[in-house]
Amino acid sequence: MNQMSPLTYPFTRQDVRFDSGETYCSAWLYLPVGVEKPPIVVLGHGLGAVREMRLDAFSERFAAAGIATLAFTYRYFGDSGGRPRQLMSVKRQLADWDAALDFVRGCAEVDGRRAAVWGSSFGGGHAITVASRHPELLAAISQCPFTDGLASTAALGVKGSLQVMPVLLRDFAAWLLGRPPVMVPIAAVPGQPALMNAHDALPGYLALVPKGMVFVNHVAARVLPEIMAYRPGRSASRVKMPILFCVSTTDTVTPPEQTIALVRKAPHGETRLYAAGHFEFYMGDAFEELVKDQTQFLTKHLLGSSAN
Repeated sequence: MNQMSPLTYPFTRQDVRFDSGETYCSAWLYLPVGVEKPPIVVLGHGLGAVREMRLDAFSERFAAAGIATLAFTYRYFGDSGGRPRQLMSVKRQLADWDAALDFVRGCAEVDGRRAAVWGSSFGGGHAITVASRHPELLAAISQCPFTDGLASTAALGVKGSLQVMPVLLRDFAAWLLGRPPVMVPIAAVPGQPALMNAHDALPGYLALVPKGMVFVNHVAARVLPEIMAYRPGRSASRVKMPILFCVSTTDTVTPPEQTIALVRKAPHGETRLYAAGHFEFYMGDAFEELVKDQTQFLTKHLLGSSAN
């Protein structure tokens, strides 16, 4: 049990699993102590990231406010099941979100009818897609969201895009021949082939890795065409519940101009802009500002709804 402060709820954290596809996703279930049937937020991370990379920090704040959370790791990553390892797929990740929502609806310790989703980076794009498909949700949060694959590819640059093409072709050949996947780095220094190679990508990613944890910095290259074709920001107009967009005005991974243009189409959307960079959202002063805004938003739309 963790105690936050005299004005907040203590909370517990349980290690849980839920079925998804042919295997399972591992997750943490945070429960505020003394709150009967609390509402719940499902949290999912970004490109190749696992829940240990600061989803606990957000979960702790939400739980301390009286809101349960389920922070999960996608299949094929971290301690979740599935083979081959590091296999990323937009379709499978969205299925993991659906499975997570099924899990919370059947969880006796929470009120699955009062649920929200929270996603960051690539998961922020998923949060938009999932919210557009699940009108029963009461709220959603999309943090530094990936909204347009073409815009993010353009941010990588022509040279950067061309650098990963040989790896992609080798992985497609491996797929056809039934061989192990050929991997591409998730984050690298500028000039090196990777999904992200902005100046702040590699140090920003590594800063999220807790001490003692080994982060696997690659995914199967075959996901690249899916990433380029994925445009979750276009689903914003179909999100019927309140949704909070937390956008970095200095984002090097998900261009803010394109993001703002897309998310303003959400009928009940609220956009807040932050000067912090894409990878600064998770720590320090930027985190404190974000998590305060997000907690207020969730308290309004999840705890406020309990009086209805």
